[in-house]
Amino acid sequence: MKESWQYKTFRVFNVTILLLIVFATLFPFFNIVAQSFSSESYINAGEISLWPKGFNTETYQVILSDSMFWINYKNTVVYTVVGTLISLVLSTMIAYPLSKKRLKGRNFLTMFFVFTMFFSGGLIPNYVLITSLGFGNKIWAIVIPSAISVFNMLIMRTFFQNIPDELEEAAVMDGSSTYGILFKIVLPLSKPILATMMLFYAVGHWNSWFPAFIYFSEKELFPVSIYLRNLIKGAEASYGTGATNADNITQIASNIKAVTMVLTVLPILLVYPYIQKYFVTGVMLGSVKG
Repeated sequence: MKESWQYKTFRVFNVTILLLIVFATLFPFFNIVAQSFSSESYINAGEISLWPKGFNTETYQVILSDSMFWINYKNTVVYTVVGTLISLVLSTMIAYPLSKKRLKGRNFLTMFFVFTMFFSGGLIPNYVLITSLGFGNKIWAIVIPSAISVFNMLIMRTFFQNIPDELEEAAVMDGSSTYGILFKIVLPLSKPILATMMLFYAVGHWNSWFPAFIYFSEKELFPVSIYLRNLIKGAEASYGTGATNADNITQIASNIKAVTMVLTVLPILLVYPYIQKYFVTGVMLGSVKG
């Protein structure tokens, strides 16, 4: 069929709008990358757009040559992997039973979990609890308090509710147990929501720094976010006093900020394309009905 001029006009208009949205979305990231390879003077003058000026790799060299950076980076990977696995397991264990209408006290339990979204014990009671449990300077202080997100659990519950009951009834007729149904039928059908929750939890653990800041006193246990935060704070302090030292990077505070952003976001960007195909499906199917 021959396309009408109205349709051609719509396509041109639509493509133009989408390209503008893509540019507006990607520009901040490319700008940060350009700043990470630029000199401090050009960054402070606001002359950096999409291409670096005064090409500079000193910050990358100093950070990547620091053994403590790699120790903290390894810690972040461990905390993220362990924390995400624990979160997925616990969220599934709660969301699946709550998705069954036959569960007694289902509404009460749901409201109990929702209550915790709005009210908490506060920072000091949490600190007393974590330290009294002996979690100080241990990975459990990072992964246990944030093990379950009620919001994510509710999305998983809604997704499980959308799985046809006939599938489970047929499995029961074949002699499958509750755990057999969960592992052989429900979870294989739940790859979209599991991938989505994995992304949510992984990003949360990767960017988390405050629990480590409170509960850890040994810098060898810090996640990389604490390392980079301390680097920025140290650079800003030294930069503000006008200190100069050829052995450090205190003269490139703005450049450090850009470098730390790139190093922090890069791993998530590398992982996201592999689970992006599940992401939209998982969120949409998990929000169809409450």
